[in-house]
Amino acid sequence: MAGIGEEVGRLLDTLGVDRAAWTDGSMPALSPLTGEQVAAVRVADAADVDWAIGQAGAAFRVWRTVPAPRRGELVRLLGEELRAAKDDLAKLVTIEAGKVPSEGAGEVQEMIDICDFAVGLSRQLYGLTIATERPGHRMMEVWHPLGVVGVISAFNFPVAVWAWNAALALVCGNSVVWKPSEKTPLTALATQAIFRRAAARFGDAPEGLSQVLIGGRDAGEALVDDRRVALVSATGSTRMGRAVAPRLAQRFARAILELGGNNGAIVAPSADLDLALRGVAFGAMGTAGQRCTTTRRLFLHDSIYDGFVARLKAAYTSVGIGNPLEGDVLVGPLIDRAAHEAMQQALQAAVTAGGVVHGGERVGEGASFYVRPALVEMPGQVGPVLEETFAPILYVMRYYDLDAVIDLHNDVAAGLSSAIFTTDMREAERFLAASGSDCGIANVNLGTSGAEIGGAFGGEKETGGGRESGSDAWRQYMRRATNTVNYSDALPLAQGVSFDVS
Repeated sequence: MAGIGEEVGRLLDTLGVDRAAWTDGSMPALSPLTGEQVAAVRVADAADVDWAIGQAGAAFRVWRTVPAPRRGELVRLLGEELRAAKDDLAKLVTIEAGKVPSEGAGEVQEMIDICDFAVGLSRQLYGLTIATERPGHRMMEVWHPLGVVGVISAFNFPVAVWAWNAALALVCGNSVVWKPSEKTPLTALATQAIFRRAAARFGDAPEGLSQVLIGGRDAGEALVDDRRVALVSATGSTRMGRAVAPRLAQRFARAILELGGNNGAIVAPSADLDLALRGVAFGAMGTAGQRCTTTRRLFLHDSIYDGFVARLKAAYTSVGIGNPLEGDVLVGPLIDRAAHEAMQQALQAAVTAGGVVHGGERVGEGASFYVRPALVEMPGQVGPVLEETFAPILYVMRYYDLDAVIDLHNDVAAGLSSAIFTTDMREAERFLAASGSDCGIANVNLGTSGAEIGGAFGGEKETGGGRESGSDAWRQYMRRATNTVNYSDALPLAQGVSFDVS
């Protein structure tokens, strides 16, 4: 493997990944930058999965007894190791997932940020003292570690999603088993090597506290079906969620599902149009349209429609597209051929439904798939507009009335992220109200992409309803116990029940 393969080897060696794990395997690892194979990774078989979950279970039984602030120290050290490895891990993210360098670096920064958040959280796993109707009693709720946490991540955020889950799970007293996307195994191996360095510095972390399972659907299904795994956090398509959710429900396991997002943005007549243009452009074209929070539907008020579309067309025509390691570009490649084919099929369906397509053509040739982002003017919310295509396609529609467009905005199956651009306070508050956006994320004067780790991340409807990252998302990784202590010499029963056997 020459060229980019040599750079991958250098990065993996620098990051401390065992060479045998990425040179002696049967599963090819490809880079979307060139389409070439850069490694051959080992795949976990059924025995490996069983062993990893068993190790994680044993580690949990030790880790749950470690005081939470001490557990936070391991995550603090992980954050330090990530800071030291940021440049190399970010470059590996660019090579394996196709992100431009600033986005690769931003993803690793998210990992660092959630570690910082989790360290503080390790001293704030608060319960409640609850008023009791019985004299001489005290009632309280406490939170205990849950068990083995499974993480199934997608290619588009190959390391940050693990960190969102792992940092919280670890300070909550759990162990973690990670099944990364088969499209991005190398960044997972690198992250595990970084974790091992943090664990070595920590000194007494139990073996098996963090495990990585490289493989395809079989490995993920084994993780979902194993009764020793208390919670599975799965990120991917709604189709994947439909398969995972009932299997977890069948054994009464917990699920955090982060699925599709057919995200919409509204630009009102009062909007700061310069700001809106930047917000829409990044939301629609960032990560080559391969974010769950990508802006896919744009509703423009009739009074600004023509001028704003003209400015968007100019931005789409001029945006830099290409290998992010070779030039100052903003749009890298699609992950693979299947993504390109899905994009072309959606564009053809849009034309059939009466849409007018600007852009969308392939840029360059060879084994990689670079495309110019597509701007599609649609007569209404029909056909492919109702579906999420994981590619840089922005469907643009005209609106006249705010209440009507909010109803239209909500009339899709997913409910992840949303935005309105307006300087009218009443319009902004209308969008954020209970009768406004039905998404888990609703923004005013910023785009649908770029959520911070401090807020809980996730959405409603076919997005799955799960929440990760900040706020009180930590509670999903713990079990709640309500405790009552009787310190009196009587035994009064609640609700006035009498049961005297003396």
